[in-house]
Amino acid sequence: MSDGTWILLISIGVTVFFALGVPIFLVIGIWVVGASFVLGLTLDNIGTALSDVFTDGFALLAMPLFILTGDLINRSGIARRLSGFAYSFLGWLRGGLAMASLGACGLFAAISGSNSATTATIGSIMHPEMVKGGYDRHFAAATAAAGGTVGIIIPPSIIFIVYGFMMNLPISDLFVGGILPGAMMVVAMQLVCWYVCRRHGWGHLIRFEPLRVVRTAIGAWLGFFAIGLVLWGIYTGKFSPTEAAGVTVGFCLIVGLLSRPLHRLMGAADTPIERRGFAAMLVVEGFRIREVPGIVMRSAQITGVLAPLIAISVVMQQILSLLGAREALETFVAGMGDYYAVLFTAMALVLAAGTVLESLPNTIILAPILAPIAHGMGVDPIHFAVVFLVGDAIGFITPPYGLNLYVASGVTGIPYFRLIRHTVPYLAALLLVWLVVALVPDLSTMLLPGRGG
Repeated sequence: MSDGTWILLISIGVTVFFALGVPIFLVIGIWVVGASFVLGLTLDNIGTALSDVFTDGFALLAMPLFILTGDLINRSGIARRLSGFAYSFLGWLRGGLAMASLGACGLFAAISGSNSATTATIGSIMHPEMVKGGYDRHFAAATAAAGGTVGIIIPPSIIFIVYGFMMNLPISDLFVGGILPGAMMVVAMQLVCWYVCRRHGWGHLIRFEPLRVVRTAIGAWLGFFAIGLVLWGIYTGKFSPTEAAGVTVGFCLIVGLLSRPLHRLMGAADTPIERRGFAAMLVVEGFRIREVPGIVMRSAQITGVLAPLIAISVVMQQILSLLGAREALETFVAGMGDYYAVLFTAMALVLAAGTVLESLPNTIILAPILAPIAHGMGVDPIHFAVVFLVGDAIGFITPPYGLNLYVASGVTGIPYFRLIRHTVPYLAALLLVWLVVALVPDLSTMLLPGRGG
């Protein structure tokens, strides 16, 4: 048989494995090894490529650090404080608790940089409260899944780090470029949430009390400080993204360890934040030092899944180039014609791939192909990166893959397929925002130093 026939058979085989639920790392790894043998490449090539990724990828060090940050702010109680503030601010509206969940997702994303961590954390905190508050439990779970999509758009973003590393773009510029589109995604989903809840009469209203808003804002001050620290350091150039991640981990670790004894000393464990004294409001629950290894281990497990996938996908790119797949796709996209035809074709490919692939392999496979074509047609590299990754984010709630739907299902115990119908309004809102971001490049570039306006 010819090499092309063997590659086709291997591709069909790994597709079957993927459909059966084999982890994506193993799927890509089997394909890479099989294709290497067919093309006469030695396994030394794979080992060298993997080694180069881990030894030369300084920017990738930010990824495990931001994953650890997300776990630390969850275990310390900072995430719960941010959720409480969002509810006190929006709870007087119909659907206010669900809208607050979406707002809390945006705030959590601004520290953690992970979509699945955002869905899991906010879902576990807010879903029980929404069910008790008169919301349909399926809709409540779908809201947590949809809110998690901003986890890779609002900076800091793990996937922006990967994209910047691969495309040799300043990661700090990518972070800044995601601020406005991420905020638009949150607001658009909140508007849809308000309409759906108003139509069905879901949610119990609470009275708007400025004092309660102020007290919960004070209680969440550590979360706001962490968000401000990251954005200030990156925007002003004081920190590189990797340094910002390290500083944030150190801050969250110190806060978590010091807060535990202070929280117990003040006797605030069973007292609602609205009734605490000023000093007690400032202190979060924290964690014990003996809990730190477990937190680090959980973060390391997630990193251990993502990092090998990045490395093996780099080898996959090399093989695809040898097979001519990259040139064929480039010819197809470039043949679409003008600026907008190329941009919309690229968006369609990203969305289609996002329905069956997680954002990381989607980015690693398609970005090196599509980004140079878009740049050649005059699309700003930062703008295209944001457009690409917003489309990637939408894939988190797009069947049949929809990672956030699986995460929400696992957190809430609701079957995956019961959530799909309730994500449709959110999906429509996100698609509209995506279109606006694509048509208005300034939304991605206006906050960049020297490029505003």
